[in-house]
Amino acid sequence: MIRLGIIGCGGIASLHAGNILQGHCPEITVTAAADRRESRRQWAKEKFPEAAIFSEGMDLIASDSCDAVLICTPHYQHPELSAAALRHGKHVLSEKPAGVYTLQVREEIKAAQEHPELTFAMMFNQRTNCLYRKMKELLDSGKMGKIKRVTWIITDWYRTQSYYDSGSWRATWDGEGGGVLLNQCPHQLDLLQWLCGMPTKVQAHLHYGKWHDIEVEDDVTAYLEFPNGATGVFITTTGDCDGINRLEITTEHGKLLCEHDELICTYHEENERQWCDSCKEGFGTPKSETYTVETDGKNSQHAGVLNAFAAHILRGEPLVAGGEEGLNGLLLSNAMHLSDWLGKPVELPFDEELFLKLLTERRATSRKKEETDIVLDNSNSFGSTVKL
Repeated sequence: MIRLGIIGCGGIASLHAGNILQGHCPEITVTAAADRRESRRQWAKEKFPEAAIFSEGMDLIASDSCDAVLICTPHYQHPELSAAALRHGKHVLSEKPAGVYTLQVREEIKAAQEHPELTFAMMFNQRTNCLYRKMKELLDSGKMGKIKRVTWIITDWYRTQSYYDSGSWRATWDGEGGGVLLNQCPHQLDLLQWLCGMPTKVQAHLHYGKWHDIEVEDDVTAYLEFPNGATGVFITTTGDCDGINRLEITTEHGKLLCEHDELICTYHEENERQWCDSCKEGFGTPKSETYTVETDGKNSQHAGVLNAFAAHILRGEPLVAGGEEGLNGLLLSNAMHLSDWLGKPVELPFDEELFLKLLTERRATSRKKEETDIVLDNSNSFGSTVKL
């Protein structure tokens, strides 16, 4: 049994607590919790009456009240708390994103490398979704050939002004470090690189406070180039009330389309690149079939990540996502911000010191919002495919 300490007792922590209390994570028991707000500490006492309660995460980490920590705090604190926990001999599962800027996360990864006996993992629960797992299986198998283009329109992240007003840290450069790219889209950016690999060039156009009274981005369009010549477009916003979630990957042997909780495959018997050169008809296309791809139907989400975390600690079983894998998605979001700030394409690897300098400038003039004691109910914000 893993003795778990939860650091940060807000909305997402309540979701994890529910999974544990409802018996979905049988190898985990919560023995400690920490939050700076008295009302949230009281919530933790009510949910876990036997747990040790702390007002500071660092005090929980320094105690002997748990074997592992689940970090559910605002983004800037993720790397600092993760590194401290690892250096105190505790296993770490961090909520997304791994951090706000890559230099910060590299220090977090360094701490994990210094303690290989400990487990360091990310809460990338979308990797448990059967649709994305099947897409990766098909792409990695070579059956679909090389990727030619990827288009992801993920605009079903609609948020009201009330959402942004619910916390003093939300939607500010100093509190959150970004908007839709840092809060809603770490899952999609992780999946994008998990499925397609990392791009070599990014050009992005961001709108800040376009649809809400916030200082960070709530509307993004980005163009990507990959090492093999493939291209991509990534579009997201929190301003579309009737948004969609459509992921389309075009390959040499056809196309994979993930939309409406289905995975549709169009498969060409011949490689399109070879067909293009050999076909004697100006408008000819290779013989193909389109079908709905069968999956195992499993989508364990947050509970699945927690269970894999416990199983890795206890028996060395595979994680859903190792902590070091939190870097790539953040590289993408940092590159998108940097491209927009500079007004030009950014090649990866980019100047991470320059990114931090420009972010720090924005933090210096960031809006100071009043503290609130609102804990959002996350139950209606999670769709069956990606809204987690």
